[in-house]
Amino acid sequence: MALFCIRRYGEEAGQEAEAEGRARVLLQRLQDQARARQQQKQREAPPQGREGPGGAGLSPAGHPGEGKGKRKSESESEEQPGAHRQKKRKTKLEPRSSSEERAGTEEAADGSSPTETKKATRRKSKVQRERTEADSEEDTKQQDNRNNFKNKSNKRRKADEETQGDETEQKESSEKAEGSKTTEEELPLAASGEGANAPSSMTILGDYDAKPVQKVQPFLPQWLAEPKRVQKRIRDNLCPVRNMPGIHPQLLKKLQRNGIDSFFPVQAEVIPAILQSAANGYLLGRGGYRPKDICVSAPTGSGKTLSFVIPIVQVLLDRVVCHVRALVVLPTKELAQQVSKVFNIYTDGTGLKVVLITGQKSFAKEQEMLVEKKVTGYCSLADIVVATPGRLTDHINQTPGFSLTQLRFLVVDEADRMIDDMHQNCLNQIVKAAFQGENYSGSNMLFQRTKPGPLTAASSCSPQIPLQKLLFSATLTQDPEKLQQLDLFQPRLFTSVYSEKNRDGTETEQDTTNKYTLPEGLSQCYVPCDLNSKPLLLLYFMLKMKFTRVLCFTNSREASHRLFLLVQAFGGITVAEFSSRLTPNERKRTMKEFEQGKIQLLISTDATARGIDVKRVNYVINYDAPQFIRTYVHRVGRTARAGEAGVAFSLVLRIQERRFLRMLRDAGIRDIKKHPVKGNSLKPLVQQYEGALCKLEKTVKSERAQKRA
Repeated sequence: MALFCIRRYGEEAGQEAEAEGRARVLLQRLQDQARARQQQKQREAPPQGREGPGGAGLSPAGHPGEGKGKRKSESESEEQPGAHRQKKRKTKLEPRSSSEERAGTEEAADGSSPTETKKATRRKSKVQRERTEADSEEDTKQQDNRNNFKNKSNKRRKADEETQGDETEQKESSEKAEGSKTTEEELPLAASGEGANAPSSMTILGDYDAKPVQKVQPFLPQWLAEPKRVQKRIRDNLCPVRNMPGIHPQLLKKLQRNGIDSFFPVQAEVIPAILQSAANGYLLGRGGYRPKDICVSAPTGSGKTLSFVIPIVQVLLDRVVCHVRALVVLPTKELAQQVSKVFNIYTDGTGLKVVLITGQKSFAKEQEMLVEKKVTGYCSLADIVVATPGRLTDHINQTPGFSLTQLRFLVVDEADRMIDDMHQNCLNQIVKAAFQGENYSGSNMLFQRTKPGPLTAASSCSPQIPLQKLLFSATLTQDPEKLQQLDLFQPRLFTSVYSEKNRDGTETEQDTTNKYTLPEGLSQCYVPCDLNSKPLLLLYFMLKMKFTRVLCFTNSREASHRLFLLVQAFGGITVAEFSSRLTPNERKRTMKEFEQGKIQLLISTDATARGIDVKRVNYVINYDAPQFIRTYVHRVGRTARAGEAGVAFSLVLRIQERRFLRMLRDAGIRDIKKHPVKGNSLKPLVQQYEGALCKLEKTVKSERAQKRA
C-alpha cells in the first residue's frame, strides 16, 4: 500500500510539470499573435492617413480612425437630430475593450486563425451595442416617466392646496412635508413602471397623530357606583321623630327627654334600613334570608352614632337570655367612651347591659364584667360590648366563657382607620369567633351557627342567627380591594350629597365623584406663613382677633406640649393640652372644662380628631398642616357639627402651599380661601414672644433633668 501511494504521488508530480509546460507554450503563442497584430496595424495605418488632404483621417490628437467617425456622426446628426444621444453612446462603445482582446487571445489559443477571431469579436461587439442601445432607450423612457409623474404630482398637490385653503398654516406645512415624503417614496415605483397611476395623497404606515392621554376611570362595583344618596343640608332636611315609622314608643320617650325632636338626614335613612333587616326578629333576616350589610359615609357631626344605637337597642328589647348580641369596635378609648355613654342613655330601664372594655380597668375586672361562672357553666353578663381592637382580641383569646356565637350586629365605627391601622387581624378574629363551632345539645342544636354559604334547601331548614356588619365613617374608602377584606354580603352604601337650591326652588345634586364631604356650615381658610411666624400667628388670633373656644391641632405629642408651654409662658390665654401625656381622668377633666368655657385654647394631637363630639367648638386651627386628606377632614369636622357654623384655619408654610392646595383639590374641596396676615400686625407681639421663648427653654431643660433623675 505504501509503494502504491508513492507511485501515485510521483505520477501527480509529472502531470503538474506537463501542465506547466503547456501553459508556457500557450503563453508564447499568445505573445507572438499580439506582436503580429501590432505589426499589421502599423502597416495599415499610413495609407488610411493619406486619403484626404491635410490629414483628414487623423484627429487633432493624432489618433487614427477618429476623423471618419466624426464625419459619420455629423452626417447622421443632420439626418436624424433626435437620435444624437444614442449615437454618442455608440461612438464611445466602438473602441475595442480589453474583454474582447481576452476573448480573441483565448480563441487563438484554441488554434483558430486571427481572421476568425476578428469576426467573433465583431459579432460580440454588435450584440453589446444592441444591448446598450436597448438600455439607453429604457433609461430615456424611465426619465420621461419620472418627469411626467413629477408634473402630475405637482398638479395634484396644487389642486389639493386650493381646495384646502381654509386650513391653518400648521396643517398646510405638515401636508407639504408629507407630500415631499410620498413623492420620494413613489419615485422608485415610477421608475419600474408601477407608480405612474398612484394617488398623490398617501398615508405613511407606522405614522400616528399625537392624542391627549385619557384618564382611566376606576371600575367600581354596583353598590359603590350607585349608592343611596343622603342629603347633606341638615337644617333643610330634618325628619320629625313622630313621622319615623317603626320606632318603639319607649325609645320615642327617651329621644324627647334628650331634646331630640327630629332626625338628621343620615339617621332618617339608616335607622329604617337596619330595622327592616330585623323585621322578623334578630334570629332571621327579611323573608328568612341573610340581611345585607350596610356602609355609611357621611360628614362629621351628621349623627352617625345615633343611627346605629337606636335600631340595635330596639331590636334587642325583646331578648330573653343575655348573650353578646351587638359588638361595637372603635379605634380610640375616647371614642369608645363616648359611644358607650350614648348606649347607656337609651338602654336605661330596658334590662339591656352595656359593657365597655378599653383597658382603662384591670383585665380581671373587665372579665368579671363580661362573664360569670356558675354551676352549669359560664353565662354572659353583657348584651352590648363596646371595645377597642387590642383589648377585645385579648378577651377573645384569654377570657373563658366569653363567646360571640350569638353575635347579631358587628358595628365598625371609623372603618377606614380600622382597615388602614392594621386592625384587619382583629376583625378576622371576631368573625372566626362568631362562627366558632361548639358542641350544642338539646334544643340549642337548632341555633348552631355555621359559616354562610350557598343557599340550599338544607341550609334553610334550620334557622341560625345571621351576622350583619355595619360600617360607619366620614372618610369611608372606595377602594374595592380594601373593602373586599371585610367580606361584606351584598352591601348597601349610604353617602352624603350636597344639594344646591336653584332660583325656581328646585334642588340639583352636585357631582358625587368627590371623595369626601364636609359639614354644611364650615368656612375654610388657610394662612401662608414662615416657620418662625407660626406661634405669633396663633397668639395674634387669640389676643388680637379675640378667638374663643379654639381647638388647635399639631402633628405630634411633643409639638403640642412645647406649644402649650410657649403659650402658657406668654400669658393672657387660658390654655390646656390634650394628648396621651395625660391620664384618662386628666383628659376627661380637661375636656369637661373646655366644654364649660373655662379653657379658651385646647392644644391637641389627632387623638381628638376622630369621632369625638367636642361641644361648642367655634374655631379649629391646624397649627401643623395635615399630611393626609383624611386627617384634614376629621380635624375640621370638630366644628360646624349638627348644622351649626364653624371656621377652620390652616397655617401652611409657603413651601407646603402648593401641595396642600393640590391635596384639597384632588379630594373635591375647592371652597377654601386665602387669608394672609401682614407682618406689621405681628410686631407688637415680638418682644413679649422673645421673653416667652427664654422661659420655654428653661422649662424644657428642667423637664429633661427630671426625666434623667
